[in-house]
Amino acid sequence: MKNLYLCCLIACSLVVLAAEESMHQMHDHEGHLHDTMVDGSLLKVNPVRFDNFVSKLTEAQVAIISVNGMVCDFCARGIAKTFKKDRAVTKVDVDLAGGKVFVAYKINAKIDFEDIKEKILSNGQNATNLQVIKI
Repeated sequence: MKNLYLCCLIACSLVVLAAEESMHQMHDHEGHLHDTMVDGSLLKVNPVRFDNFVSKLTEAQVAIISVNGMVCDFCARGIAKTFKKDRAVTKVDVDLAGGKVFVAYKINAKIDFEDIKEKILSNGQNATNLQVIKI
């Protein structure tokens, strides 16, 4: 019975993965914000996650922070909690697998990479790069 359950679980997972890949191939990403040029280079983010993050944002600045050292959900939650204390921050998402942190700031907020580095370091990780997009 366990073997039958395991086979069904694997088969269902493969069907779901195939369907997601098929949907992704049909979706044209041209012109999406995750393709926006910043500092002469393309953003290297999970496109679906980024599009979901910015989907309802208006009049905002999005800081995309590359982070080294995030290894667990505890790391991610600590970073999110630290940024949510900042009154200029309206939304935070931590992509643990991609090593990115998305932080939405109010449009008139001053985004300081040194301050961001300190916030990330206070949680035991290192911020290595920052890109900012105005929405």
